[in-house]
Amino acid sequence: MHFPNSRSLAAAVFAASALAVTPFVAHANGDPAKGEKVFAGECSDCHSLTAGKNKKGPSLNGVNGRKAATVAGFAYSDAMKASDITWSPEKIDAYITRPKKVVPGGKMKYDGLDDEKDRADVIAYLLSVK
Repeated sequence: MHFPNSRSLAAAVFAASALAVTPFVAHANGDPAKGEKVFAGECSDCHSLTAGKNKKGPSLNGVNGRKAATVAGFAYSDAMKASDITWSPEKIDAYITRPKKVVPGGKMKYDGLDDEKDRADVIAYLLSVK
């Protein structure tokens, strides 16, 4: 590809970078207040955000950066224990999109959250809880 001047090169670089949006950027645009509502409707029956309070699923307090299957007092599936996942916004996004695909044989009884904006909002909410 030939660029006759630096202005056209800069335009090409800008156009290419606009296409390279990563999942993390999408989560950075999530709305924690909206995520709290999605969490209440989709997640709160099984997960608490209170440290040490497990329900059908483990507490999600401080989930970002945590190694999977490490919340004390929760009986994880062998599949989750063997997953070697460290939770990040990207991994959380993949998991809540299709839990059974990310951890085949896991015991989470949830098919997934299809709406990308809802996932970004939930992740922003999870990241906001300290």
